[in-house]
Amino acid sequence: MTLSGVVGQQLTTSPALATLPVALMQVGALLATFPASLLMKRMGRRPGFILGATAGGAAGGALAAVGIAQDSFVLFNVGNLLLGVYQGFAMYYRFAAADCASEGFRSRAISLVMAGGVAAAFLGPWNANYGQSLWTAHAESGPYLIVTALALVVSLLMVFLDVPASGRPDNTAAQRRLPQIISQPRFMVALMAAAIGYAVMTLVMTATPLAMRDSGFAMGDAAFVMQWHVLGMFAPSFVTGSLIARLGVLNILFAGGVIMLMSVAIALSGQTLPQYWAALVALGIGWNFLFIGGSTLVTETHTVEERGKVQGINDLVIFGLVAAGSLMAGALLHHLGWVGLNLTVLPFISLTLLATATLQLSPRSVRAAAAKEP
Repeated sequence: MTLSGVVGQQLTTSPALATLPVALMQVGALLATFPASLLMKRMGRRPGFILGATAGGAAGGALAAVGIAQDSFVLFNVGNLLLGVYQGFAMYYRFAAADCASEGFRSRAISLVMAGGVAAAFLGPWNANYGQSLWTAHAESGPYLIVTALALVVSLLMVFLDVPASGRPDNTAAQRRLPQIISQPRFMVALMAAAIGYAVMTLVMTATPLAMRDSGFAMGDAAFVMQWHVLGMFAPSFVTGSLIARLGVLNILFAGGVIMLMSVAIALSGQTLPQYWAALVALGIGWNFLFIGGSTLVTETHTVEERGKVQGINDLVIFGLVAAGSLMAGALLHHLGWVGLNLTVLPFISLTLLATATLQLSPRSVRAAAAKEP
């Protein structure tokens, strides 16, 4: 993410298009997410994950590297689009884990899968900095070649995967129509929390390296902030599932919204390195609570037979908003500045908090909370 925005800025003469490669990653995820769910419903998780890693991750990394070598903004964008396709398939890892888990362990299963992203906090900056030594003639291509290699390793690991398909058709089981499922208040809050949380996080995260560069910070400073941001995104996953089981998913969603408001407040207070660092760490933690909480709540709104289409439409909407956030990041930063960009997200975070609080105070939620008390 950090490198794609900077490389995009180098390959185009328009500042508003600098974050287009990052945005196309999200567009790729958007285009892949629903077909991926339907494919895995028919063929199983293993073929879907292998396809995503090879045709998406490996091919995308290779094309992005070639695009940099040829100074081609178009080819670099196509590579990032395919990397997004890989992301669209990979986001179903969390649901695959939930499918294998007992009802009481689902939130922890999703959380533990997301905890694997902690490795990205270290591998990402390492790759961005030291991967450039792989191809000295075209230094920025190196990290994308490493992504290609890692995607191929993932595809080999997936050969040994054994999880159920995402809801194989069962003619004996009654299935509700999709409008009936998505009109449930719990589904709507789950989707709103995950989608808005992810979109806000992506918007601010995508703009951060460019904002820091405009503020006079070096690439190493931006990499440091982004590393801690990724830690904030994934490190809480070791405990988020347990917190959901203990405190309730709606309380975690509300806490995630509050932490995101704190992130905005810090970002608005100034543009020193500590303020960028604190804002992005808080942004990551807020995203973690909202995304894992929303994903957990979604699993409570459908049956086994319905999960393929429900998970698909859930991630389709999420990545639709995420793609919009990525596409707007460069333009908003260029026209409104860092302060204006952060002010833009306040109404959306507030809407998430309001919807979550409304569901918390609904009679059904109050009864459910009372039933859990000893």
